[in-house]
Amino acid sequence: MPTIAYFGPEGTFSEQAARAARPDHTFVPVVTVPEALTTVRQGRADLACVPVENSVEGAVSATMDALAVDEPLVAVGEVVLPITFSLLVRPGATMADIKSVASHPHALAQVQGWLGAHLPDVPRFASTSTAAAAVGVLDGQYDAAITAPVAVEHYALDVLHTAIADVDDAVTRFLVLRRPGALPAPTGSDRTSISAVAAYQRTGVLAEMLTELALRGINLSRIESRPLKGRLGEYRFYLDFDGHIAERRVGDALAALHRRCQHVRFLGSYPKADPTPTIAGLDNADEDYLAADEWVSSLRAGRTG
Repeated sequence: MPTIAYFGPEGTFSEQAARAARPDHTFVPVVTVPEALTTVRQGRADLACVPVENSVEGAVSATMDALAVDEPLVAVGEVVLPITFSLLVRPGATMADIKSVASHPHALAQVQGWLGAHLPDVPRFASTSTAAAAVGVLDGQYDAAITAPVAVEHYALDVLHTAIADVDDAVTRFLVLRRPGALPAPTGSDRTSISAVAAYQRTGVLAEMLTELALRGINLSRIESRPLKGRLGEYRFYLDFDGHIAERRVGDALAALHRRCQHVRFLGSYPKADPTPTIAGLDNADEDYLAADEWVSSLRAGRTG
C-alpha cells in the first residue's frame, strides 16, 4: 500500500489533511516538516503532507525553507483545512489546576486572545506540534495543551474547552508532495508553485518578474520571501499562481522567469482545493498563442497577413 508521511505525531492537523488527501494510503508520522520531506526524498514514503500557509499566521517558514534545498519535490495536490482548537487536560483537572500550557507556536499565536482572557498568568510553552503538547500533558510536563479536536481520539485526556481560536474561520493550506515524475493532468482549476532567486539585486527586479505573469494574464495568488542564508538583504521568492505548466502561457512565463532569475525551482502544477476555474487574461488563451505562432510562421515562410 502506498505511504504518506506527515508532520506528527498522531492527532495533528497534518494527519487530518493527509487522511483527507489520500484516505487509501498508509500514514507515517514524523517529528518535523523537514523530516517528512526527507522521508520522501529517501524513498521511505511515497508522499508527504505538510502545512504551507495559514490564513492567520501566514507562511510556514519550515516548509518553505525545506522545499528550497536538497533534492526537488513537486506538489501533486493541496488540502485546505478549517482550523479550530481545543484545550486538553489530564482527566479530572480543572481550569484552576492549569499552571502551564503548551502547543505549537502557530497554534499559540492563534489562541493568544483566548488565553489572555481565561489563563492570563499561565506560562506558555512551545512544542514541536499540537499533538506533541498533548503527549507532554500525559507525561506531566505540562498541565494543558492546545490541540486539534481530533487529538482527543488519540490521547486519554479531557476536553475542557472547544473552539477557542481567536479567528473563527481560520484555515491552513497543506501541500501533498512527491519526487519528480509525471505531473497531474490539467483540470482547468490548477495552481503552479515555484521558488525563485533574482539574478542580481537592482531596482525593479521583482516588478520585472511579476510583469512576466501579468503580461500573460496569469493571476498571482501568493508571494512570500525568505532570506538567503548568510546573505543579508537577499531573498528567495515563493510564488503561487493560477494555471498549469501544460498551458502555453504558463510555460512561457516559467521560461521567461528562468531567463531572468539566477535560479528557479519548479514546485509543481496541481489541482486547486477550491475548484474555481482558471480564467486566462485577454488574448492569453492557448488558442491565442497558437494563432500567433501560426502568424509568425507564415511571415517566416514569406507570406504576409
